[in-house]
Amino acid sequence: MAKAKVAYVCSDCGSDFVKWQGRCDDCGAWNTLSEFRIGSTTSGGSGKPKAGQFTGYAGSLSEVKTLSEIDLSDVPRMSTGVEELDRVLGGGLVPGSAILIGGNPGAGKSTLLLQVLCKLAQTHTALYVTGEESLQQVALRAQRLSLPTDSLQMLSETSVETICAVAERQQPKLMVVDSIQVMSHAEVTSAPGGVTQVRESAAYLIRYAKLTNTVLILVGHVTKDGSLAGPKVLEHMIDCSIMLEGSTDNRFRTLRGVKNRFGAVNEIGVFAMTEKGLREVKNPSAIFLSRADEAAPGSVVMVVWEGTRPILVELQALVDDSNYGSPRRLAVGVDQNRLSMLIAVLHRHGGIQVGDQDVFINVVGGLKVVETSADLAVLLALISSLRDRALPMDLVVFGEVGLSGEIRPVPSGQERLNTAVKHGFRYAIVPDANVPKGGVKGMKVIGVKTLAAALIAIEEIE
Repeated sequence: MAKAKVAYVCSDCGSDFVKWQGRCDDCGAWNTLSEFRIGSTTSGGSGKPKAGQFTGYAGSLSEVKTLSEIDLSDVPRMSTGVEELDRVLGGGLVPGSAILIGGNPGAGKSTLLLQVLCKLAQTHTALYVTGEESLQQVALRAQRLSLPTDSLQMLSETSVETICAVAERQQPKLMVVDSIQVMSHAEVTSAPGGVTQVRESAAYLIRYAKLTNTVLILVGHVTKDGSLAGPKVLEHMIDCSIMLEGSTDNRFRTLRGVKNRFGAVNEIGVFAMTEKGLREVKNPSAIFLSRADEAAPGSVVMVVWEGTRPILVELQALVDDSNYGSPRRLAVGVDQNRLSMLIAVLHRHGGIQVGDQDVFINVVGGLKVVETSADLAVLLALISSLRDRALPMDLVVFGEVGLSGEIRPVPSGQERLNTAVKHGFRYAIVPDANVPKGGVKGMKVIGVKTLAAALIAIEEIE
């Protein structure tokens, strides 16, 4: 029998090498290469369905059609019954799609999926496969959450061959596998959770989902840095990747879309953890704007654009004398490297020096801001804390700051201002190019082109 080929795959970037080495040459990560057995040349490849398996589907997929002959009515979206989840998915579940949901332990991944499946099982055939918990544990959780349990089919199994065999017999429209890290493939000799097992097990399940038009949802663990555990190529194999963010000491959870072939990327949904499970938050701005009764220095409200909607978020800054030789720069919710860049711009083009001060930035509510519209809000909050002068509570700010001190426009400026007006804000400092021609009723919009002009605008409002 021919000897199996061996490759070494980086779990961070997915690059493969012919021999093991301590450092990945592509991404620079250390100790991330794991052994991956490709299989012998005479075996015909591992993980392929046997002849006759998944009968009735492979033949139809092999037919050649022109693009105009494809009937889109054959793949209608399936609503989950949870608007925030449907928003992140792009409108609902697509038959034949593979979805990967990740998150920290205790974030609520299994709880959310159990809630969704118990409801969908009333009208669609659904199969919940658990590999980490016993069936009794899942049943106890469903009983505690007061969920309907008469229609959902349950299976406790870790072999992907057995799972697909049972699913082929039951013909579910929706199948959840919790979690992919404990699944194993019979033709792979490595232990469950390794690069080889995760890769081959996921490929086998995804192949079944594509051939049978089944919605497949995989639950994945995360590493210490918050990224999905397992090979990076797993993210390329699935159609949609979403992350459930939130710590166990915070009752709010954020569901963020990382990859989506059927909808907008970086869409978020907000949930609250209650005694009855996760409950969707219809107005996220309300929870992110729980401010104090009196204005405090270093606090400002910004409007960020998440997916397809604007969200108002409070940003706080604290500037204090440094007790050490090297001042600290700490950012929670925004990019720390961008904070350092903005501090340099503030010194060069605003004439304000904070190089000998400790600077702390925090986005209230645990939201992670990834767009550049928060630049101007960060700088104004820093100035407010440095001068110990509070900004007006009815002021909203957004805008991108360039290295030359210019204030650059951001997308969807009109929608951001309209949302701010609905929440009672009367003043806005925005890029000059984002000022509406007809203005905004009930709000004074101040357009600025440079950082110096923004500093003058603050003095006028105060």
